[in-house]
Amino acid sequence: MFGPLICKPKSSKNNKTGSWRTELRPKYLQKNCIACNMCVLVCPEACIEGSGKNTYNCNLDYCKGCGLCAVICPKQDIIMVKEEEKKE
Repeated sequence: MFGPLICKPKSSKNNKTGSWRTELRPKYLQKNCIACNMCVLVCPEACIEGSGKNTYNCNLDYCKGCGLCAVICPKQDIIMVKEEEKKE
């Protein structure tokens, strides 16, 4: 049996791969976050940072829009929005 697999980020830190997103990007609502750190652990590009409740966010220069952070969030405090709704 295998436990959770944590992989090191790949090449996104060497290249700004955020431009690869085509449709969706994560939006951190920062209302119900409990700082569980699950989004940080599941992000394949290690572009999410935060230090406490309602402080987490991702660096869109590196985010590829996979949506794993939104799926894993136990409080549904991360949603995926259309790329046209850029930084608010």
